[in-house]
Amino acid sequence: MRLEVFDDADSVAQAAAATIAADARAAVSARGRFVLAVSGGRTPWIMLRMLAAQDIPWAGVHVCQVDERVAPDGDPDRNLTHLRECLLGRAPLRPEQIRVMPVDTPDLEAAAARYALALRDIAGSPPVLDLVHLGLGPDGHTASLVPGDEALHVAGADVALTGIYAGRRRMTLTYPALNRARRVLWVVTGKEKTEILARLLDGDASIPAGRVRREQALVLADRAAAGRRAPESQRGR
Repeated sequence: MRLEVFDDADSVAQAAAATIAADARAAVSARGRFVLAVSGGRTPWIMLRMLAAQDIPWAGVHVCQVDERVAPDGDPDRNLTHLRECLLGRAPLRPEQIRVMPVDTPDLEAAAARYALALRDIAGSPPVLDLVHLGLGPDGHTASLVPGDEALHVAGADVALTGIYAGRRRMTLTYPALNRARRVLWVVTGKEKTEILARLLDGDASIPAGRVRREQALVLADRAAAGRRAPESQRGR
């Protein structure tokens, strides 16, 4: 796991966009497509707006969701609402290139299974995502893999449903899906993340984020989140 530290959140977002763009160009050149899975958050929305301006072979890009709140289409709580605003109309990306978690359907279990099949259609069986972008919550959660939830124990499916967390049920990629990714890109900003980021970097498997595979993982953090780690450029696996 490698750590890179930047002065502020905007610089982190810019570095993340450049990293994704470089991986996209390499993947499309090598395999004809680039499958990106994204999480939500204030800094990630800045990242995606910057990504939209990058020189990328967009026709070969597929954007998936790491997780989503169970809420109606267009609801401001939905990651999809912001994802569309950040990319569609800013980048030459067709709406169907964003693979939507179908959380607004009555049968959520069937919807999770359908999303897992959609991932197989674009990323193989089992699906191997080219890059997964993750955030880090102050409680150590990532994606919608939150402390104490049953989704933490799902080993036989790539997509799962959670209980209620912060007022909403969620649909989320599971550890098997995350841990097959060719690269994991962590974007972590804010002083409230200092302690939990240190635990992630130290490989603390007692927090949900600490169970994500560390090989090929890159952490981009601002100085507020990195704290005492700010002078370091790299952490061991």
